[in-house]
Amino acid sequence: MSLPIEDYALISDCFTGALVGKDGSIDWLCLPRYDSRSMFGALLGTEDHGRWLVAPTDASATSTRRYEKDTMILVTRWTTPSGEVEVTDLMPMNDHRADIIRRVRGVSGTVPMQQDLRIRFGYATAIPWVRQEKKEHPHALIAVAGPDAIVVRGTELRPANHSHQGSFSVHAGETIDLVLTWFPSHRDSPPALDVEGALQHTREWWAEWASGYAHEGPYRDEVVRSLLLLRALSHLETGGIVAAATTSLPESFGGQRNWDYRYVWLRDASLTIGVLLAHGYNDYVDHWRDWLLRAIAGDPGDVQIMYGLAGERDLDERIIDSLPGYQGAHPVRVGNGASTQFQADVIGEVMLGLDRGRRAGNPETRFSWALQRALMGYLEQHWRDPDHGIWEIRDEPKQFTHSRALVWAAFDCAVRAVEDYGLEGPVERWKRERDAIRADIEANGWDPHRGTYVQHYGSTEVDASLLQLAQVGYVAADDPRMLGTVRALEEDLLRDGLLLRYRTESGVDGLPPGEHPFLACSFWLVEQYAHSGRHEDAVRLMDRLVGLANDVGMLSEEYDVEGRSHAGNTPQALTHLALVRAADAIGGVPL
Repeated sequence: MSLPIEDYALISDCFTGALVGKDGSIDWLCLPRYDSRSMFGALLGTEDHGRWLVAPTDASATSTRRYEKDTMILVTRWTTPSGEVEVTDLMPMNDHRADIIRRVRGVSGTVPMQQDLRIRFGYATAIPWVRQEKKEHPHALIAVAGPDAIVVRGTELRPANHSHQGSFSVHAGETIDLVLTWFPSHRDSPPALDVEGALQHTREWWAEWASGYAHEGPYRDEVVRSLLLLRALSHLETGGIVAAATTSLPESFGGQRNWDYRYVWLRDASLTIGVLLAHGYNDYVDHWRDWLLRAIAGDPGDVQIMYGLAGERDLDERIIDSLPGYQGAHPVRVGNGASTQFQADVIGEVMLGLDRGRRAGNPETRFSWALQRALMGYLEQHWRDPDHGIWEIRDEPKQFTHSRALVWAAFDCAVRAVEDYGLEGPVERWKRERDAIRADIEANGWDPHRGTYVQHYGSTEVDASLLQLAQVGYVAADDPRMLGTVRALEEDLLRDGLLLRYRTESGVDGLPPGEHPFLACSFWLVEQYAHSGRHEDAVRLMDRLVGLANDVGMLSEEYDVEGRSHAGNTPQALTHLALVRAADAIGGVPL
């Protein structure tokens, strides 16, 4: 059975990532991209669905782990009765290779170690042909199935019932390198990696990136780790930013809320750009904007809310039976049916992200402003249409208040682009649309009896997404209407001090009820508290939230307050970018 979600740590080369468990097993790996088919899938099943274990043979061994300074290099120190050993796991930064290095270094004494390699390509549908290739390495193992191949170099591995096992001992001061390299099966295996050079280059690459951090505020360590994780989830070449490294980790254990998050949501990517900009990473705007132009090129009416890492549009959702699911949580989904939904807020998030870029000094290109004008033309025609909302409901679309507020923000950004930056556009018409949207929200999205904005028109329910009304400038954080909304959220959605997205019992999403507090929403509440003068409440909630991170600073999508465990896909970009915004708010950074 796979470990608790919080027992995993991410290593990444900014193309894909692997989840390494506290037990020394890599239980999730898709190569060569995050959204490729898994090769190690034990996270969503058992060790027989693919893994790579490197750990002491002594069952009494204990471990601690950390990231090496401001990098994505993971160091696990094992303590055994016979000595201590460190395992350094990394995916080296190399544009044209896909490698995993597992360096085993003896610290004291002598530690017997074990390997258990179970290769299962194609979401555990293909057990490969494996052969020894001793001509170029004494212990090289090559595995091939369909389009995929890997070569593993290191210590001897012996076949054992559809796995490969090995054992070796490490003495104090001794170093043993284990390297796995993926390559297309129609090509020759790549040459052996210069491990020392790759390790040093990777250290320098991450250190240089982290040195661009431009803010010394509260919660610095948590903010820097979150920024590093956001960078790790960003594709080095295309500029796409995935929402998480995993698919189908359950929001509700044993339930159906298991989704594939290995794609680029326009919303999450736009928000990520915002926090990177706020911390000095201005060059990412141009990279992401280029990705955006490629991905949504064409008729604005064909814009999707998410794409593949290179802008792929075909994300059809399907259920795969080859993986039984995380601790039995079925179904396991690949693709995401929400890709075809209309979510009106997404264009607002895109416009806000590009607006932040302009304010940071990134000039528009001829094509980028033309794209924005086309998106505004689409919104003029469709902003009154019901949509599926930020939470991607799988029921009939509705007129969500949050969506309308983000549409208002889109027109506000367009007006500002003309008036403040000299760009061309029908500004008077955009102003009229902006005013009409506000009038519509105040007439239909406000409950005067309770004094709160509502989840959708005609409803009396509230929704944590309403916290974003202040974030996007629709209403001030200390406005009485916003304060009334916060009171309603606290009354209806707090569970053990953490915030749910909405009451799933209301049936709004067309799914069976039941999920855990959504961590990004709780960070939004921190931000709201900080900007409305409730500083002590902000700090108290923030301290609790950062305390929920695992031992290496990672957070997933939700938190099970009863089971005291992470839930949902991990690491979650939306959670970590919301953490950064919350820390900035406590530090006095204005909205």
